[in-house]
Amino acid sequence: MNTLLVYYSRTGTTRKVGEHIAKLLDSEIEEIVDLTNRNGPIGYLAGGRDATLGKITSIRALEKKPSKYGMIIIGTPVWAWTMAPAIRSFVHQNKPFLKGKKFAFFCTMGGSGDKQLFEHLEALLEEKPVATLSLLTKEVTKDEYAEKIKEFVEKIKRSN
Repeated sequence: MNTLLVYYSRTGTTRKVGEHIAKLLDSEIEEIVDLTNRNGPIGYLAGGRDATLGKITSIRALEKKPSKYGMIIIGTPVWAWTMAPAIRSFVHQNKPFLKGKKFAFFCTMGGSGDKQLFEHLEALLEEKPVATLSLLTKEVTKDEYAEKIKEFVEKIKRSN
């Protein structure tokens, strides 16, 4: 099944994981770019506030069309126990093109919030994921995540 992996990454941690997954699956990959400045402490705090409030943000136009893929893998950092606003915006903007697709979700986090995030994504998409993956930032920083990614990728492959 043709697969598109989309991700948002403020610090590069989620990007690192997404690139690893995309390579193992030989999938297309696209970074979701938030046009709101999320840099520095103020950007970080504003991002957490916007995530908590379920706000939508402006994102850069996609190069790839989600409608052309059977599987969409969505990656996001955990912000205030939910997805980053850029991922929420991606889902809202592309919802008509995401109907009938298979999904897998992955997240990176400092400590917790993955279960709530996955529940929020599932509710927004009205679809259960075939696989989920949660990684702590310290696991990614120390390159201690390869086995978890391998298991995640195997679940995705089995779902096809």
